Order: sequence, then structure tokens, then C-alpha cells
Amino acid sequence: MGIENATQLFSAAKHPKSFVTLDDADHLVSRAADAEYAADVISSWAGRYLELAPPAPPIGAPEDVTRVAEADPNGFLQDVMAGPKHHVLADEPLSYGGTDRGLTPYQFLAAGLGACTSMTIRMYARKKGLPLDHVSVDVTHSRVHAQDADIPSRPLDEFTRRITLQGALSEDQRTRLLEIADKCPVHKTLEASAHIKTELIPAAEAALT
Repeated sequence: MGIENATQLFSAAKHPKSFVTLDDADHLVSRAADAEYAADVISSWAGRYLELAPPAPPIGAPEDVTRVAEADPNGFLQDVMAGPKHHVLADEPLSYGGTDRGLTPYQFLAAGLGACTSMTIRMYARKKGLPLDHVSVDVTHSRVHAQDADIPSRPLDEFTRRITLQGALSEDQRTRLLEIADKCPVHKTLEASAHIKTELIPAAEAALT
């Protein structure tokens, strides 16, 4: 509708209310980007006033089930649900025919490796009382030739971890935490079929991040 009609409706509406414009959207909000924006604004606004219970898990499904359901049969968008509480989106980039609205499958793998690495390092530092202020893990994925990774001849996946440790750690403590990174359970799982290259960011550089 036009701005004049919208203003009349806004004036007549009771509080709480908000006025949001979609200046280049058509009347039916047919563009996916416009519809997503409108849905996000409405859900964020309504969330302040509605007490919505999370959806119940599927009947008979274990609590820790991860369900991936196709959200767009014309693209690659997937709804990823882990039990009754957690929901994320998986997708492919625009260049691969996706809509780039979620992580790619390999980004999920990289995220799992990075999260597990960070948690494992934190767990050890906490147990040993090490002065670790912050840890971050940058993970990249690529396909490499086996000879480049010094592994018998076959193409394989390579994940590169660049670990940043911040805090008043000695070089011995930093080296030990780097060793602990390889104890990460996801690392052990991936290592059976992938090559994982790990780099520790120098302490001087870590202090600047």
C-alpha cells in the first residue's frame, strides 16, 4: 500500500505498534529478500509481547536427534533441527544455485572442528589453572593432493586450523595447549579421512586481535 494508507492504519492502530517501510517492495512482497526482511522484523517485534513455547520434538524421536529437512525444493536451503531447542539453516552460495542463507555443509564441518578445538583447549586450561583469557580458532577447508600432505596417494580433504591464544601464557603453556588441540574428539573423527593442519598464531600477533 502507499505511504498515505499506511500512515492512516498506523494512526488508527493501538499501542504497541511500529512503522516499518519496504520502499522498493511490490504489493505482494514477492521477492524472497523482502519477505525474509518483513518476517524477521515482525518476529522480532512480536517476540517482546508473546510467550512462545519451543516446538515439541517429533514423537518417538530421541532428544539428541539432528533432523535435516528440505526447506526449498527449487534450491538447496535446509532446515537443521537439533532436538527441541536449536535451529539453524544450511544452504549453498549463490554461485552454486543456492540462496546463501545458511552455512554450507563443509562450513558446518569446519564449525564443528573449530568449536570442539576451542572447547577442548578451554577445558584443559581451566583444569590446569592456566592464564588463558581467550581462544579463537579460524578453520578453512580445501582439497589437496595426497603427496602435498605426505599421505598415501589419493585426493583428500584438508582442514587448516589457525589457533589464537590470548593471555599471559608461557611458551611452554602455549605449546602444551597446541598439543591439547589435537585431543579434540571431532579432530580424531575427521583425522580418519581428512588431513588437519594446525598453526598457532604467535603471541605478539594474538595480543593485537
